[in-house]
Amino acid sequence: MGNRLRDNINSQYFRAANSLKPKQSRRRIVAYVESYDDIYFWRTVLGPFENEQRYFEVMLPSKQNLTRGKKSVLMNFIEGQTGPDMIACVDADYDYLLQGITPCSDKILNSPYVFHTYVYAIENYQCYASSLHDVCVAVTLNDHRIFDFQEYFNQFSEAIFPLFVWSVWAYRTGNYTRFSLTDFNRVCDPGGFTVQHPELSLQNVRRKAFQRVRTLQRMFPDNKEAYLKLKDELIKLGVTPQTTYLYIQGHHLFDAVVAPIMTKVCNLLRQERQNEIARAKAHHTQKRNEMSCYQNSRQDIKSMLKKNTGYTFCEQFRKLQDDVREYLAHEEREEARNEE
Repeated sequence: MGNRLRDNINSQYFRAANSLKPKQSRRRIVAYVESYDDIYFWRTVLGPFENEQRYFEVMLPSKQNLTRGKKSVLMNFIEGQTGPDMIACVDADYDYLLQGITPCSDKILNSPYVFHTYVYAIENYQCYASSLHDVCVAVTLNDHRIFDFQEYFNQFSEAIFPLFVWSVWAYRTGNYTRFSLTDFNRVCDPGGFTVQHPELSLQNVRRKAFQRVRTLQRMFPDNKEAYLKLKDELIKLGVTPQTTYLYIQGHHLFDAVVAPIMTKVCNLLRQERQNEIARAKAHHTQKRNEMSCYQNSRQDIKSMLKKNTGYTFCEQFRKLQDDVREYLAHEEREEARNEE
């Protein structure tokens, strides 16, 4: 109760502080996020909307007790405590796809001051397939395209899409204990991936997904109509067979799928660059210095993925920015109406 009262006071404070500033001062809008990693991502979302009239300050929900996470953001700042000068920015998880069935989903979808990622989490944006080659270049300083990330994740998504529909169905209907996210993630693990033969890992994922779909069909034999209806609904929400990877659990995609693949691709690119240096017609000392310079310039894969902003052309990201644009336009209309 004390935290909620304090946060409510904070919300009133931000609004009052803005109202006391001279008219030429910039309006401060506080954006609360789930974790430290989210701060940089939401800065890329909100930063383009800053101007001479307003700016955003992205922060964690509490500096006093260091509470973090989606629950902390939503529980502390939704019930009458968000407003024009204090917004909440969270991962969608499955809440977007649940379409208001649960209280949390309803709050995320219907609060004008709560913004969500549409994709499962910020990690899904960081793993946006079209941007992964650029991350490889940043990591290895080698721009040779030896792997088609876009095509791989198109096929990966197509392989898991039928099972993904079952996963969302399980959470919509309360059957998640019989088919959990952990169960789904095991199927999505493309173990045995090699750059030379990526099709083998895709075949493995297809086989596991097909087997689990057959199992679920036997467990729920009367579910065909509900399944097909949900499939059509998910497609309308943006989950296509080619983009399913954006909606699976973000940490799993990042840690168990993309990072291992990126590691193998980047290892080959690094070796290629090192071989070029070794074969160069130069003095031994010069080649040794060049090799040392190159090795010292390489970057860590996961760190570069977390800094990846190549998702800004992603359709879901543009949809998120449209929400922010609409919110700001509404606030401007309200301010103009109050000044009349």
